[in-house]
Amino acid sequence: MSHKFDQPADINPLDQEKVLTRPHVRKEGPLKVTGQATYAYEYQEPENPAYGYMVGAGVARGRVKSVDVSAAEALPGVLLVLTHENMPAQGKSDTPVPQEDDATPQMPDDQVDYYHQAVAFVVAETYEQARAAAAAIVIEYDDQTGEGDYSLAEVMEDADKAGSDEESKDQKIGDFAAAFKRADVQLDVTYTTPYQSQSPMEPHASIAEWDGDQLTLYTSHQMVHWVHRGLSMTLNVPQKNIRIVAQFIGGGFGSKLMFYGDAVLSAVAARQLGRPVKCALTRPQIYNHTSHRPSTIQRLRFGTDGEGRIYAIGHDAYSGNLPGGSAETAANQTKLLYAGEHRLVRQRLSELHLPPGGSMRAPGEAVGLLALECAMDELAEKLDLDPIELRVINDISYDPAKGPERPFSSRRLVDCLRRGAEEFGWDQREAQPGARRDGEWLIGLGVASAFRGNLLKPSGATLRLEKGGKITLETQMTDIGTGSYTILGQTAAEMLGVGLDDVEVRLGDSEFPKSSGSGGSWGANSAGMGVYYAAEELRKVIAKAAGYDPKKAVFKDGEVWEGEKCTRLGSVAANADEPLEATVNASVGDLNKQYAQASFGAHFCEVAVHHLTAEIRVRRLLSVAAAGRIFNPVTARSQCLGGMTMGVGAALMEEMHVDGNLGLFINHDLAEYHVPVHADIPDLDVIFLEELDDKSSPLKGKGVGELGICGVGAAVANAIYNAAGVRIRDYPLTVDKVLAGWNEQAALTPRAGD
Repeated sequence: MSHKFDQPADINPLDQEKVLTRPHVRKEGPLKVTGQATYAYEYQEPENPAYGYMVGAGVARGRVKSVDVSAAEALPGVLLVLTHENMPAQGKSDTPVPQEDDATPQMPDDQVDYYHQAVAFVVAETYEQARAAAAAIVIEYDDQTGEGDYSLAEVMEDADKAGSDEESKDQKIGDFAAAFKRADVQLDVTYTTPYQSQSPMEPHASIAEWDGDQLTLYTSHQMVHWVHRGLSMTLNVPQKNIRIVAQFIGGGFGSKLMFYGDAVLSAVAARQLGRPVKCALTRPQIYNHTSHRPSTIQRLRFGTDGEGRIYAIGHDAYSGNLPGGSAETAANQTKLLYAGEHRLVRQRLSELHLPPGGSMRAPGEAVGLLALECAMDELAEKLDLDPIELRVINDISYDPAKGPERPFSSRRLVDCLRRGAEEFGWDQREAQPGARRDGEWLIGLGVASAFRGNLLKPSGATLRLEKGGKITLETQMTDIGTGSYTILGQTAAEMLGVGLDDVEVRLGDSEFPKSSGSGGSWGANSAGMGVYYAAEELRKVIAKAAGYDPKKAVFKDGEVWEGEKCTRLGSVAANADEPLEATVNASVGDLNKQYAQASFGAHFCEVAVHHLTAEIRVRRLLSVAAAGRIFNPVTARSQCLGGMTMGVGAALMEEMHVDGNLGLFINHDLAEYHVPVHADIPDLDVIFLEELDDKSSPLKGKGVGELGICGVGAAVANAIYNAAGVRIRDYPLTVDKVLAGWNEQAALTPRAGD
């Protein structure tokens, strides 16, 4: 059965909020803390498993001239060595960067397109034997690394348009050049953001097991239907012959939207050997073999009147990727966040020969706001305006490109800014940088707006009333640590009038109805829509089985009621002649075209900068968010805390360094790719404003998972400027850059007697 969400949501059973919106702890929490949750490499040990080890290319560009596997094959325990010379034919893609509908062949030929691209795969009786044999393989390359491009700054002038999709299209409204030229106040600044790695705690891993022509792949992936389709295309195996299982994912942050050598090579080897094969990528392989967030160069231009009203706004965003890859759409939020009659927003993509760029938490906005929100602070200073007031003055209630005919479905940005200012003590901020001290520390406050476009994706679910009165929920939706098990269970429980403990939630299996998967902040809202419509249908099925009118039936306390009559759900199921279940596939109408949809927020930060060493310490962080109905304040708060932590990392330390001679990310481990640790993060606070968005979904909520990172880094950067008086436009903001700013200021300051 199918349903389409194409009209604003009316009053429905979820509005009771007896289970939904309540602070339930995670249903799967006990499994995780006791080690019983089965991640990709930990599924019940298949019978007689073998272990695979992937060998990555030692050059960034070129071809494999020869490969000698004889020494490896002679070592104890070695069962198989795969290279391009004996790899079976695979489906091919037009791009080396995996997308939803692409096949992702591994070792299809001798060509090397990026460092740590798979060039060999060793399978042995033990992991140690496979790793030892991998080291014995001798590969000779025709090394063409020197012919590649590895610097965005060097190739950005040759960039092309980022793409033809709506996200990538240029926004040209009015006459930006003329409006900017005649503006009373002008700002023209360029910001750069570095390459970043998602660095999930769980490595990319797979177990492949064949039963005749049927493949089961246990893997760590955010989108079951994407890997299901892509693997089918790659292996030239019908989708009906492949089962994907991804019940628990130990973080993905976008890197597990694609699938890599562990999945494909394990599947190929398992078929040849006739036994299961396990493979987990090593930590160094993750940084170059899998995806990363591309670097950006962003030019911001503002033209305002004397009171700060923006009437010319320009944002040019440049990024790079492998041929055929996609852009980091860093200017997206600028199309919608602030007013401005004359607009020029452009996104450009250059060809680079680094490993594949892809999605990382809040692709686009996370780095776009690092530039936009710092530029807004620079503009506020130039206008002698409070940064919050500048943002309030330029608030807008509709899509600037479409006008009032496309209003926002809901927008509480100003409320977030005002509430945050009150709670954080913004009135204590000194406008003059460096004016506030605490002993040896310079103290600064910073603010930034938060914006994340809201997306809704088709989703399906099956709900079944079991004989004992319990509810079983099945959907392909995954849980990457975000609380999907709990939120979807709450949705089903609310709809059917039972407690959360009465719902068994089964996720991450391709045999279940197709779901949105986890990504883009669309997961809970989209998958919840599928559960909502399936529950709506199951209510009808149960009511009819109980002899009640479905239109008059009321579900509460584990019972179904019509007027004064009631029946326990368990009794309805026990007396039924057939299973009481409903399967629904929910699709999406065009409400997103009629209404601009986004989650909004505001981040506030206090930092301390040591007046001699320039050491930076984040002292306080507050996020205020308006994201529609908050399905579970516990899991939503956790999502924001995680995003805030990643935002601090993006501001202060995260950066993958490119070795231009070798064509790779050289700091490819957690020892040298720095992420925040406990000592870097202070107490964090999150406030959710009450809001319902009936144009977003039947649940009336919006995405929150990625909103938490959007703008945080800019709030940190603005606080550092307010403390130290140094405006750094090149992320991350490290001690050496603050010191360099101070030294530059000192050199420009006239000495006594000059």
